[in-house]
Amino acid sequence: MSEYQYYEFVAIDRPLDERQLDEVRALSTRAHITPTSFVNTYEWGNFRGDPRVLMERYYDAFLYLTNWGTRWLSFRVPSRLLDLPTAQRYCVGDAASARVSGEHVVIDLVSGDQETDDFEWGGEGWLSGIVPARAELVFGDLRLLYLAWLLCVQTHEVPDEEELPVPAGLGKLTGSLKSVAEFLRIDPDLLAVAQRASIAAAPAEDMAAWVASLPAAEKDAALLTLLRGDDPHLRAGLLRRFRGAAPAQPGNRTAGELRAAAEARWKDRVRAEEERKRRAAEDRERERAAKRARRLAALAADGDRAWTRVDAMIETKKPAEYDRAVDLLEDLREVAKPAEFARRVGELRVRHVRKSSLMDRFDRAGL
Repeated sequence: MSEYQYYEFVAIDRPLDERQLDEVRALSTRAHITPTSFVNTYEWGNFRGDPRVLMERYYDAFLYLTNWGTRWLSFRVPSRLLDLPTAQRYCVGDAASARVSGEHVVIDLVSGDQETDDFEWGGEGWLSGIVPARAELVFGDLRLLYLAWLLCVQTHEVPDEEELPVPAGLGKLTGSLKSVAEFLRIDPDLLAVAQRASIAAAPAEDMAAWVASLPAAEKDAALLTLLRGDDPHLRAGLLRRFRGAAPAQPGNRTAGELRAAAEARWKDRVRAEEERKRRAAEDRERERAAKRARRLAALAADGDRAWTRVDAMIETKKPAEYDRAVDLLEDLREVAKPAEFARRVGELRVRHVRKSSLMDRFDRAGL
């Protein structure tokens, strides 16, 4: 199988200028490059650039996908909207890490090699569905970081006793966060047990009350900044303040407890699926037995006409009809009197003794 590597970078906060475009074009003559995106696919060879460097210098989101199972997401966020200590509180291993680059914090999320037979060639479309998760993080939504921590829990990079607060709204993920969890192959059972401790996100009424509580001068300044367009992250800053004003939700499951609960949930699902299959098999067997009983009852009422059909099938001298005749005889054995059945089958053997193929079928069926 050929190797497959898919690279996609996106510039969100600002497009690349001409100098920057020339710099990234020098890395690949095959890539599709625009001021806001860089996409390249390799089936032979490797990308000459370093994705980490490109994220530090040019782009705000990155996705990497291979046919041997490696999956990598990276997000760059202004450090005034996400400080490094907060990011590193959740990104605690090789699967999820955080670093500072200039005025940004860069988060790397990696799902390691997992060979699979159902790999779908092509990474197109993944990042467009994931990118909104970065905006949610910029707005102060920590659910993306909690998914990063769960990824580290899954890879056993988090000590059993470690515990983190569960973000509000984890039980109802946005489409972009669901895509993140799916792309990184976060264990659905692990996510499900973590979601049990999550409260609902703050309703709009809470936001209205918070805005009403702000000093008038502060609201005037924010509105003026918005109209001037001086701060592209004004909304993000206000949303982060609003979320920060909400009381923290304590976590109630350690990493070890989450792993144990996820395993228990998986075992419950396996048992439930096995029970479902067992019941379905029993239902199918009951239905098969009922159909056979109805067929045998009709056959018993058929009398000599069934034997006439056997004769007609044999006279065709066709293998498929021989098989049908044997099947019908096996059913007749169930409803006919033993002596009568033995006599009739004996007569068939005498009449058709030269039909070796038919006799072989009779022998195998014990007729």
